[in-house]
Amino acid sequence: MAAALPLAPGLWRVPTVPWDLINSFLVRAEDGSVTLVDTGLKTAPARVVAALAEIGSAPSDVTTIVLTHAHPDHAGGAADLSRRTGRGITVHPDDAEYVRTGSSPSRDSSFRLGRLMMRTPGADPAPVARTMSDGELLDGSALRVHHTPGHTPGHCSFVHEPTGTLITGDAIWNMRSRRTWPVLAFCTNAALTEQTATTLGELDYTTAAFTHGPEIQGTGREAIREFLAHPRSFGPGL
Repeated sequence: MAAALPLAPGLWRVPTVPWDLINSFLVRAEDGSVTLVDTGLKTAPARVVAALAEIGSAPSDVTTIVLTHAHPDHAGGAADLSRRTGRGITVHPDDAEYVRTGSSPSRDSSFRLGRLMMRTPGADPAPVARTMSDGELLDGSALRVHHTPGHTPGHCSFVHEPTGTLITGDAIWNMRSRRTWPVLAFCTNAALTEQTATTLGELDYTTAAFTHGPEIQGTGREAIREFLAHPRSFGPGL
């Protein structure tokens, strides 16, 4: 499988785990600078570096590392990739302390699994260069920030406005090309996850890209709206 899968001009999906289970994303600006969205598990940096090489870039071209949120399957490679690129992390302020300390956001205690996982380890501590706010257009990447809290307090989704591509983060999954909520017990607040995800149906995009699962080209917004009208949970009894 290719290390970097093109989504649109200047935008690639990077599967850091086989079968599209966990994805990162690369956004390259006209000046050659690269923004990395999510760093995958602790084992992911080698795949990210291979993807950079495949698109003709290098770690030194990465000027921004953005996290959708601070869970270790998204921030696990942050410390390593920060060292390789010389860049700190950009994250919403409500997740910034988790990134700085390597701790993990709390889980929803209304679920038995959430209570059992309350002390789940986080990622390695990583430096936070700056925080981002809802509605902000990130310099150099043309990514519009949409704060969609619930999965974690600072969880964010993004729209790459030049190409009309939504990156959902963990607001909505597409495992095996089936839209679901994330495992709700993994959320800090499952009800808030479902509430804030509704904003994704109101945004302007044609491609929906997921950090868990393959993208939907062309009809992404329609697929998101259909899911929001008839949502499904990921697995029973969680």
